[in-house]
Formats: sequence, structure tokens, C-alpha cells
Amino acid sequence: MQIQTDMVVSIEYTLKNDAGEILDANDEAGPLHYLHGHGNIVEGLETALAGRSVGDSLDVSVAPEQGYGVRDETLIFDVPRKNLPQDLEPEVGMQLGMSSEEGETVPVWIRSVSAESVRLDANHELAGETLHFSVKVLGIRPSTPQELAHGHVHGPGGHHHH
Repeated sequence: MQIQTDMVVSIEYTLKNDAGEILDANDEAGPLHYLHGHGNIVEGLETALAGRSVGDSLDVSVAPEQGYGVRDETLIFDVPRKNLPQDLEPEVGMQLGMSSEEGETVPVWIRSVSAESVRLDANHELAGETLHFSVKVLGIRPSTPQELAHGHVHGPGGHHHH
């Protein structure tokens, strides 16, 4: 069986940056299960996995445009400290949640703090980075109608509805 759209795929991966530092790995957490062709993983990795079979191992470098995007300097902005919650003691590197115009919570990171304002960055932390994945395909199965309708994996290793 080969990986194709609408299949549930289980992988083991290690993600490194250009310097070879490990940014993420799932070897201890168990396999990552995702629904292929539904944007559940970064585009460049999903494209590289298409057509692969159980047991295949591959190394893939994903450019920012097919990973977490290029850095957008318009997503870096200053907010007056008086607009932050009074009990918040802002620190560089801290992650906060902001509401978008659509009402969704968007993660932002504090990049600098002054007496008057805080510089926030809404770029994904890996925006602008080339991602280097080492991946092994552990399993492939057809998806269920419910998984297709919801656009993600259910059951062990996937999402559960209550």
C-alpha cells in the first residue's frame, strides 16, 4: 500500500534546523498519525511522503515556502504595556495568545520589552527556516468516513470526540 490522499499515515520523525540541532522528534511519544492530503503536516513533507510505503525511510529538506512560511516583518509590532493584562510580567520569548479579526486565537511571541511597550511577533517560530526531516513510514491504512468528514485522524494516536 502506498501513501496517497485520504490515507491515514503513521510516521516517526526527527526535525533539525540548518545547524543540525534537533527541534522536534516523536521517537519517545510514539508515532505521529495524520490524514494525508488534508494539510495536517507541512506541505513539503506531505509532498515528499506521497507514494511511499511502510518501511520507507527518507531525509527531506523543506524550504520555508513549503514549511512554516517566510518571515513577514509586518507581523512584528509594538503594543503599549498598558494594553497587556495588569498581572502579566512580560519576558522575552514568552508566548501569548491574541484574538484575530476573525475571533481566532493567534500565538505571538514577545521579542523585546521596554518600559512603555512590548514588541510582539506573530510569525510562526519556524518561519523562514529550512526544515530537515528524517522520517520513517510505520503504517498506512484507509481512512474512515468520519475521519474524512472531519479532516483528521480519530482513534489511537489521533483526535477523539466526546
